[in-house]
Amino acid sequence: MNALRIDKWLWAARFYKTRSLASEEIGKNRVQVNGQDAKPSKEVKVGDTVCLRQGTVQRTVLVQGLSGVRGPAPVAQLLYSETPESIEARQKAAEQNRLAREPALSIEQGRPTKRDRRQIEKTWDNRWSAGID
Repeated sequence: MNALRIDKWLWAARFYKTRSLASEEIGKNRVQVNGQDAKPSKEVKVGDTVCLRQGTVQRTVLVQGLSGVRGPAPVAQLLYSETPESIEARQKAAEQNRLAREPALSIEQGRPTKRDRRQIEKTWDNRWSAGID
């Protein structure tokens, strides 16, 4: 086997759970082969560079092997090697996420509590419109 479709290779290398998910991501231009946007039918060969995005994580891998079947994770990891720059960038992003402030803490005023709602309703009892009289 000299070449394999990129969507099938991404699925076999366990970057995406299904082949259709891999095709969707390729269709959204989130996968590049050798610096060019790929189509699901693009053939990948050993030695090609594949840049892909999984969520917020950007990965750059070198194709080491080809497989048309999805095997266990240790076997799938033999199909590629990640570049040192990609590993470093992923570790920096993980560290920033770990140190980032909890988003829920930034909410100062959300949905009113039962007590707040009763207080609001009390002020609306004798008014028939939202306009100031």
